[in-house]
Amino acid sequence: MARGVEQPNYERKGRAADIYAARALRDFGDGFAAVLLPVYLAAIGLGPLEIGVVATVALLGSALLTLGIGFLAVHADRRTLLVAASGLMIATGLAYTQSSTYALVLLVAFVGTINPSSGSVSIFVPLEHAVLSRLVADADRTKAFARYSLLGALAAAFGALAATSPDFLVTIGMSRLTALKAMFVLYAVLGVAGGLIYARVPAGPKTSPQDRPAAALGPSRAIVYRLAALFSIDAFAGGFAVQSLMALWLFSKFGLSLSAAGMFFFWSGVLSAVSFPVAAWLSKRIGLVNTMVFTHIPSSICLILAALVPNLDVSLALLLVRAALSQMDVPTRSSYVMAVVTPPERPAAASVTSVPRSLAAAASPAIAGALFAAGFEAWPLVICGALKIFYDLALLWAFRHIKPPEER
Repeated sequence: MARGVEQPNYERKGRAADIYAARALRDFGDGFAAVLLPVYLAAIGLGPLEIGVVATVALLGSALLTLGIGFLAVHADRRTLLVAASGLMIATGLAYTQSSTYALVLLVAFVGTINPSSGSVSIFVPLEHAVLSRLVADADRTKAFARYSLLGALAAAFGALAATSPDFLVTIGMSRLTALKAMFVLYAVLGVAGGLIYARVPAGPKTSPQDRPAAALGPSRAIVYRLAALFSIDAFAGGFAVQSLMALWLFSKFGLSLSAAGMFFFWSGVLSAVSFPVAAWLSKRIGLVNTMVFTHIPSSICLILAALVPNLDVSLALLLVRAALSQMDVPTRSSYVMAVVTPPERPAAASVTSVPRSLAAAASPAIAGALFAAGFEAWPLVICGALKIFYDLALLWAFRHIKPPEER
């Protein structure tokens, strides 16, 4: 039974589709904006160091906004906050077109919605997770998050392809700078479309001030903090094998060509995306935690073996198997977090479990780079796999008895 206001099943499905559509529009915009942002900043005269600082400031701002909105949502209507976040998305796109000084760019990066990473830290995420959990029945929650993740991943991939649009606009007579600015205007337009969709989402149940919880995290605080700590270990481990470092490793060890690497990462992304609905199917049979753990461990073993085998074809095959398994915890993790906390705690729980992940993931690539520079090229992959296996076993041990409602 869905929590909150009772709605007919067809209406719940319809409103969940609104969240999917808004997520797809947003991720499409993020897909091209993340690629074009450094290009645009270079075009207005910023150097590599300044662009790096902008990226860091944007990541920090996204993290703080995500935490803040998660705790604010306990006292405000989530539909209203989603529409307001869309307004911030509109303002971000338009502000970048008018930002010509370094100080102004830093300000827009800090308070805006464009995140240069592909992580899940976004002002929209905790609100969408909470609303989606309210709009679907417990039995359908994981399947809903699988659709949510699948559509977001595919939209982001098409958004990355759309990042080539400025080249086309230049061929029809537009200046390169104007073409880049046009893409940020498109980002703002997507914010308008997303805001209109969010406005269709049903408002949450009305509560009187005395009925509202005193804190964003209450009875589930200990569970959320334990999950956040474990998820941070997983994210820290993942930072040793981010896509750019994997590409560097393939170039260095096997001399893989750029075109071959591009094709490999395309198919890796496709396999990861299609694994989301498989994860939802599997979780109905073995449970959410078991799905997270028993798909993750084989993927980590594949990564370790890929780092050690001397043959390119075997290594790529192992990495593709890993791609098909390693992201199956994405919808199941989101569903589990929403299931084991009370409905008022959901936005804060989504924030607290996602922000530390991104911060932890930012620390390990520098260590991996140092290992590469020292000649220990396989070590980052081996460390990543070993840490992830440790995380999986710790998660299984700590949460084996904490079941979501549909598994009780």
